[in-house]
Amino acid sequence: MIFTLLEASRAAWSSIRAHGLRSLLTMLGIVIGVGSVIAVISLVQGLRVSIAEEFQSLGTNTLTVRAYTPFEKRLQGQNARLTPADYLTVRDRVVGIETITPLLLTESGGQVNWNGNTTLTQVQGTTHSYQDVSNLFAEQGRFLTIEDDLKRRRVGVLGAKVVADLGIEDPLGAFINISGNWIKVVGIMESRGELFGRNQDDYVLLPFETVRSMNGLQNEPNLIMQLTVSNLEDMSAVSEQIATLLRRAHALSPTEDNDFRIQTPEQISESFNKIINTVTVIVSGIVGISLLVGGIGIMNIMLVSVTERTREIGICKALGARRQDILLQFLIEALTLSLLGGLAGLVLGYLIGITIASFVPQFPPVAVPWWAVGIALGFSGAIGVLFGILPASKAADLNPIDALRYE
Repeated sequence: MIFTLLEASRAAWSSIRAHGLRSLLTMLGIVIGVGSVIAVISLVQGLRVSIAEEFQSLGTNTLTVRAYTPFEKRLQGQNARLTPADYLTVRDRVVGIETITPLLLTESGGQVNWNGNTTLTQVQGTTHSYQDVSNLFAEQGRFLTIEDDLKRRRVGVLGAKVVADLGIEDPLGAFINISGNWIKVVGIMESRGELFGRNQDDYVLLPFETVRSMNGLQNEPNLIMQLTVSNLEDMSAVSEQIATLLRRAHALSPTEDNDFRIQTPEQISESFNKIINTVTVIVSGIVGISLLVGGIGIMNIMLVSVTERTREIGICKALGARRQDILLQFLIEALTLSLLGGLAGLVLGYLIGITIASFVPQFPPVAVPWWAVGIALGFSGAIGVLFGILPASKAADLNPIDALRYE
């Protein structure tokens, strides 16, 4: 059996080499199909790895609580809010919280001016605990303090992109204008780069009470809460406590849904993973159609090869070759063509992924997981066997006498 397999492989390889150009053109469909799939997977998986690293930096013990209003209620003019009273309730009554901080956007917009230069950015109010919750610290100067918040000081810390956009050479101590309010720069935050094409250093942080006063103390703010849990095992218990307190504070009946969302980095990451998996399957399925086209090409060429080698098959049978020997030889030839095309497609797809990623600013490095390699080669082999069966069966079923008479 081993001798038969080796001899069939040798004969198949000899046939492929004897018709090099034809074999290359035959493999082209498989090369294009596998290359397209691998290029898509490498880009998407590279993005997935980058996302996982970004969420990992947030910490696994982090919770984010924000207001949530269903689309139907928003159409009716209803908007849920998380208020400072909600923040104090969670901060003072939930057991298991290590640090907690509120986040509040300015209602006057994010236009920042300095020395005639203007930029639009995200301006948020927060407290001294923000550093510990977000695991993001001041690289220059200092961060916001408790005193800054209590006295509503007009001070702020900037992201690196804001400093660059405004062209401030010596930002510490400089005064910037935010929607008519003069703010003294006391710190510059460490840089985090881009994620999903969005610069993570494009923001200004001010004391929470300062932003409240800028928005107008008579206006009810809608804030976000970010917190860390002391013990990772208590994550679910803390979430349940928060949900119970907020439902009670918002007077929600047992039949009403929550008007807030409690999210962990893992939940957000899982949502992204589901989207990425769906995109990968759909796009891979579309470009994978070219694999079927490549399989049809292999079947067509193998049928031509059977016709061309009819006399050869007749001689082999006359010399004692069995049906399974002929069948095996042509199946191995089709399988070899498919696997060679799959290997070439793997290399081509990886190179295409690298090329595309290099042309997209800040795009993460591509990644090709082993399961993608296995699926690509396995599917290529399956295509070879599937579309090689008909030509191989036709060759194996030839009558030796008729084959020897064939011109």
